[in-house]
Amino acid sequence: MKKSLFIITLALVGFSSCDKVENTHPVSGVPEGDWNLLYPSGDSAAYVTNEWPTFSENMNTNHNVLIEDFTGHKCFFCPAAANAAHQLGLDNPGRVVVSSIHAGISGNLENIHELDVANGFVEDFTNPEGFLIGFTFGNGWPGSLVFGNPFGTVNRKDHGNGFPVTNPALWESTTNSILALNDLKVNIQAEKNYYPSTRGLFLHTEIEVMNQMLTNELKVVVHLLEDSLVGPQSYPGSVTDPEYVHRDIFRGSIDGFTFGRTLDDDHLGVNGYYYFNYAYRLPDEYNADNMHVIIYVRDAVTEEVYQVIKKHL
Repeated sequence: MKKSLFIITLALVGFSSCDKVENTHPVSGVPEGDWNLLYPSGDSAAYVTNEWPTFSENMNTNHNVLIEDFTGHKCFFCPAAANAAHQLGLDNPGRVVVSSIHAGISGNLENIHELDVANGFVEDFTNPEGFLIGFTFGNGWPGSLVFGNPFGTVNRKDHGNGFPVTNPALWESTTNSILALNDLKVNIQAEKNYYPSTRGLFLHTEIEVMNQMLTNELKVVVHLLEDSLVGPQSYPGSVTDPEYVHRDIFRGSIDGFTFGRTLDDDHLGVNGYYYFNYAYRLPDEYNADNMHVIIYVRDAVTEEVYQVIKKHL
């Protein structure tokens, strides 16, 4: 199979991406120095020769669920929602993926996210991408009924009222309905190589659009999440738990595209599948053993998530 590389470098996060597809654009703008930094044994050609994975047939038949939990460490009622989402993941291993996004509906730093060193709230769980997602499904959504955290999405489906967000009380029933229907429209598989010496992550994804009735623009999204972190959390009654376990913490997107990149002809293989490949340097503040990425495909018009998978570093 011919391997073509297209590299985009983002200085802010030390990110570059490469695409392995059939009969596509020629090699251009390859920053060899960046590859040498991320791949410890050579340049891009050496990586392609020695490490590039070959995908076997995707045997998955399950439609998975992404729960986005909009939360805050000073949000009194958020722990109950977070526990409910986490339990759904435990009850449905591999089928339910949780992303805990510390953001509110305004897209600004609200009091539920503020740092408070005197009381131990020293961890900044927020990031601009999380704020953008929170605003998009809050005040940025015309007529949104969401008034504050906790709230969230379940595959960003429209729940019959024109909104892709819902109250945590409905997460379980909505999740169970999606799992039971198991309407798999898009399939995803991924392979990764991580090099501790360079903190370089190379992620390779294959996407199969199984339902040809999906005519809206589709986007593939890759987000970086932290498995868990112990830190203070507020509870009702002005109670603070200093040993609360924050889970599945959204830390940003690995390519700078919060809402993903388009499934287009530039990424289409001759086999009819789409290929997206990423190279990313994990920031020094994170422990690779405590990190994972989620990969999902969303409808750019309706926002529905058609499939999601999780990959540990």
